[in-house]
Amino acid sequence: MAENFFKYVIVGGGVSAGYAAREFAKQGVQPGELAIISKEAVAPYERPALSKAYLFPEGAARLPGFHVCVGSGGERLLPEWYTEKGINLILNTEIVKADLASKTLTSAAGETFKYKILIIATGSTVLKLTDFGVQGADSKNIFYLREIDDADKLVEIIKAKKTGTAIVVGGGYIGLELSAVLKINNFDVKMVYPEPWCMPRLFTADIAAFYEAYYAKKGVDIIKGTVAVGFTSNDNGEVKEVKLKDGRVLEADIVVVGVGARPLTNLFKGQVEEEKGGIKTNEFFKTSLPDVYAVGDVATFPMKMYGDIRRVEHVDHSRKSAEQAVKAIFASEQGKEIEAYDYLPYFYSRSFDLSWQFYGDNVGDAIIFGDHDPASAKPKFGSYWIKDGKVVGAFLEGGAPEENQAIAKVAKLQPAASSLDVLAKEGLEFASKI
Repeated sequence: MAENFFKYVIVGGGVSAGYAAREFAKQGVQPGELAIISKEAVAPYERPALSKAYLFPEGAARLPGFHVCVGSGGERLLPEWYTEKGINLILNTEIVKADLASKTLTSAAGETFKYKILIIATGSTVLKLTDFGVQGADSKNIFYLREIDDADKLVEIIKAKKTGTAIVVGGGYIGLELSAVLKINNFDVKMVYPEPWCMPRLFTADIAAFYEAYYAKKGVDIIKGTVAVGFTSNDNGEVKEVKLKDGRVLEADIVVVGVGARPLTNLFKGQVEEEKGGIKTNEFFKTSLPDVYAVGDVATFPMKMYGDIRRVEHVDHSRKSAEQAVKAIFASEQGKEIEAYDYLPYFYSRSFDLSWQFYGDNVGDAIIFGDHDPASAKPKFGSYWIKDGKVVGAFLEGGAPEENQAIAKVAKLQPAASSLDVLAKEGLEFASKI
C-alpha cells in the first residue's frame, strides 16, 4: 500500500471537520496540504438535521441541503468545494490505528497516512444496549441515531411500516426529538426512561413538567422510572416486545434507543493525556503532544468563564472548537498569538412547534417565569439559574431571536440578582435591561 503524506490531517468527518476545513481555507491552506479522513461516505454535514427535518414525512431535509456550514448561517460546502480548495476528502476510510510518536495513521484497508499536524475530530459513538448485554437487544428493527446511514435506516422502516407502535428508550435529546418526529409520522409513541423527569442533566422539574405534559397532549405516552431489560422478537427476528424492569411488557413495531454516547478516544489511549473522559487540551485545543490537537466531543478543555475544565457534547462547541484549533495552528506557525477560547455553553432543541435555547450553567437555585401552561396556544416561558447572587444560566422556550440574544447576554455577563421573587416576576424584562 502506498504511503500518503499531508501537512495537516483531520481524522473524523463530522461537523468539526467541516468547520475546520472552512477555517483552513480562510487561513490560506495550500492545495494538497490538508486531508480529511472520514469513515462516512459523504462530505461533512450538520448532524442535528438527522433527528429533526431528515425524518419529516413531508418536505424532509436531504443532502446536499444540509452540508456544513449552513447550520450556522454560513456557506454550504459541497464535495466540489473541497476539490476546488485542494483539500483531500478521503471518504469511506476508517482509521484503525494511530501511532502518534511516528505520526502515522493506518486505515482498515491497510493504507497509511503520515502527517505533520493532526486534528483529532473523531466525535462520539452511541451507547448500544448490546454493550450492556440486554437480552434480545440485537433484534431487527432496534435503531440508534448518530450518522446519516442510521437515519436512512429509520426513514426506510418508517416508510415500510407506515404506522404502528414505536418505543423510544431514553429521555434525553434524542429521545425527545425522535418521539416528536415519530408521532408526526403517525406512529403510536411510548417513551421509556429511568429518571424522574426528561432531560435531567439540563431541565429542572418545572421545565420538564411542561414538556412532558405537552408531549402527552400530542399523544406521546411517557413511562418514567424504569428501563428496558429485554426484547422479544418474532420468527423473522424482528422486535415485537419490550420488557421493562417494573414487569410491564410493551408491544413494539420499532424501537429507537437514545441512552447517551461516549467519545471516540480509543485510538489515542496511552499516547495523550486524558481527563474527564476526553483528551485533555489547552485553550487552543492543543493536546499534551505539540503537533496534535483535539476538538469537539473528544476534547476536555479549560472553561474560562467558570475556572474549570469540561468536555462538551454539542454542535455549537464542535464548530467553534474546530475554528479555534485551526486559528491556533496558523498563529503558531506565524509566531502570532490569538485569544484563549472563551466558550459560553449553549444548547438548543426543536420538536413539534416548540423551540428552546439555553445558555450558561445550570447550577444553583432555579426560578421559572412566563406562560408554561402546555395547553396554551403559544407557550412562552423561561428559567434563570442563580448562584452566589449572580444569574449564571438562562433558558427560554418560544423566544424571538432578539430575546434569545438577551438571555445569552445574561448568561455571559452574570449580572447580580436582587432576589428570586423579583427575578421570577421580571422574567424576560430582566434580560432586556442588561
